[in-house]
Amino acid sequence: MKSIEVCLSPDLIGQYDLRGKSTVIVDILRATSCFTSGIANGVSEIVPVADVEDCRLMRDKGYLLAGERGGELIDGFDMGNSPFDYLQSSMKGKRVAATTTNGTKAIHLSAESDEILIGSFLNLSAVAEYLKDRDRVMVFCAGWKGKVNLEDSLFAGALIRELQGVHQPIDDSGLICRSSYVTVREQLYDVISKSEHARRLSGYNMARDIEFCSRLNEFNIVPQVRNGSITPS
Repeated sequence: MKSIEVCLSPDLIGQYDLRGKSTVIVDILRATSCFTSGIANGVSEIVPVADVEDCRLMRDKGYLLAGERGGELIDGFDMGNSPFDYLQSSMKGKRVAATTTNGTKAIHLSAESDEILIGSFLNLSAVAEYLKDRDRVMVFCAGWKGKVNLEDSLFAGALIRELQGVHQPIDDSGLICRSSYVTVREQLYDVISKSEHARRLSGYNMARDIEFCSRLNEFNIVPQVRNGSITPS
């Protein structure tokens, strides 16, 4: 049986060996939902950058700047961390440099993986279908500043359920995530909207983002990180 495991926080990733694994980065609210939306909308390239000042330097190379810290738009950046920023018609063919509190950090911590995929509820089934041919899968939840969060864990459970019969969860975190998702899957948005991070974002009037990021299978794509850039598979 092929295997799948879950790292619930970047603070735990040092306990895992990523070599030989397909790693799915998940930051539902909102980085990986944004990156999925952007690639689906025709953005040609998204470069995940860990540091704000390094991201600013990308403007001179012709990139739009996108990102947030603590949920807020970074001063001087072209766009924030909303999927609707990435879904504008003007974004087709554009190159974006993005930095976020949690998601871009998780991408950089996954460098030893055989391949790095971008996962969200928006492309859940596409990611699952792609992974059926992979033997060893890691779901890496970006969390919030090192803490475990609800929405990323629920995605991990949803992916495990989608791969049921193909991949076997081999750690307790995977079993916990699957059980949690199965329990709440009919009320996914309602549950996510009550999460700690959703409540944090609601202070910035982002209810529309939270609802959109909770949707299933809006896009049939699997963005991948290659040579430091997120591009279509």
